[in-house]
Amino acid sequence: MKPSKETYVPSYPNLFVVEFGSAEFDSCLRAQKFFEAGEFITRLEGLSKSPKAYTSVQCGPGPDDHVELNSDLVFVNHSCEPNVAFDLSSPDPTEWHVRALSDLKVGTPLTFFYPSTEWAMFQVFDCQCGANSCLKRIQGAAYLPREELAKRGFINSYIWAMMDNHDGFKVKAGASCRLLCGHGLSPRGDQQCGCKPVPAC
Repeated sequence: MKPSKETYVPSYPNLFVVEFGSAEFDSCLRAQKFFEAGEFITRLEGLSKSPKAYTSVQCGPGPDDHVELNSDLVFVNHSCEPNVAFDLSSPDPTEWHVRALSDLKVGTPLTFFYPSTEWAMFQVFDCQCGANSCLKRIQGAAYLPREELAKRGFINSYIWAMMDNHDGFKVKAGASCRLLCGHGLSPRGDQQCGCKPVPAC
């Protein structure tokens, strides 16, 4: 859950500041100091296990592998050309962290590539990041080819592992994937399920 402007208390007062917009999805998180590309920014602390939600972050390949950030970081918006990475690849949650993918000047809005953590988005949306490489529709890593994922600076290891598993299976001949997982066939045009594929006949 995101705090409102009235209830907001900064969780990283020396690193970031939330800029509240007039609409629910208009807010952003701006850097309060300069960060170099590759620099460690902060650990992901104060997390709590959570059902999948539009504010949660996936942290592994399982259906229950989701956490709420419970901090200013929930205001980091999506970009198809992100400037930070949410790295949850370590099996040790105390090692999960945010780092800079490019130089961040003071006042720069922080952005990350949502499919770098999310296999299938809880809430699909039309992207308005304005990047030259904008994907237009953000549905999750399951709906993207490998080459598109590889362009985005960083993808968590569990997402790559899920992609490996996904590429090794086909939907059963004559079966509608919607009956199996509710998501339908992958728009990648390969007749593969974007959620829970089953071996081919």
